[in-house]
Amino acid sequence: MTDIHHGEMHLRAVFLPVTATSRRDLVERLGQLVLGLFLYGVALGFMVRGGIGVAPWDVLALGVSGSSGIGYGTVTVLVSIVVLLLWIPLRQRVGLGTLLNALMVGPAADLTLLVLPAPPTVWIGAPMFIFGLLLLAFATGLYIAADFGPGPRDGLMTGLVRRTGWKVWIVRTLIEGSVLLVGFVLGGPVGVGTVLFAFGVGPLIGWFLPRITRMRVARSQRLAPPAASVPS
Repeated sequence: MTDIHHGEMHLRAVFLPVTATSRRDLVERLGQLVLGLFLYGVALGFMVRGGIGVAPWDVLALGVSGSSGIGYGTVTVLVSIVVLLLWIPLRQRVGLGTLLNALMVGPAADLTLLVLPAPPTVWIGAPMFIFGLLLLAFATGLYIAADFGPGPRDGLMTGLVRRTGWKVWIVRTLIEGSVLLVGFVLGGPVGVGTVLFAFGVGPLIGWFLPRITRMRVARSQRLAPPAASVPS
């Protein structure tokens, strides 16, 4: 019994608990999580096809993909797994959303690249990138507001902030700067899109996330079972 109890305690220490106001709320939030992660992968596909540069983590993924011959989506999944391994010394707690993020985004991006042709000119590529950036910010709001735990890269950042005591912007800059440099050396595409992502993604997520979160919280409260009336 003691071993079982210790095992349960260890699992609770590693995994974030799943909470919901009702079964319907849980199902809806799971649907929102899956949709958000799928759209995130679609957004990455549009940004890659745009051909004007990509986000730092995708510079790394495309650099590794180009130099190894492994597909971009597969590399994205492998990078996510490596990042999750870095969570272990940081003692970050893993959520269902964390695991699905690691496994879903790469295949969704590969599927998009499979069906989305490369644009013939930059005048079509640049709007494709902008659309991808907007979709990515919206998708980020969807999966974060579903509240099933952070993505692997976000968790690495917050874990390092907690362990080092450094400011968020310093840790994020160090992580993304290092990733960008390695990806660039491996031949990943750095361009105007990389700069647009660096300066645009924060404000865009800052616009979408609170609005989606407010709608999700209100919906979850409406789905909660009515409180039992207290006899007078």
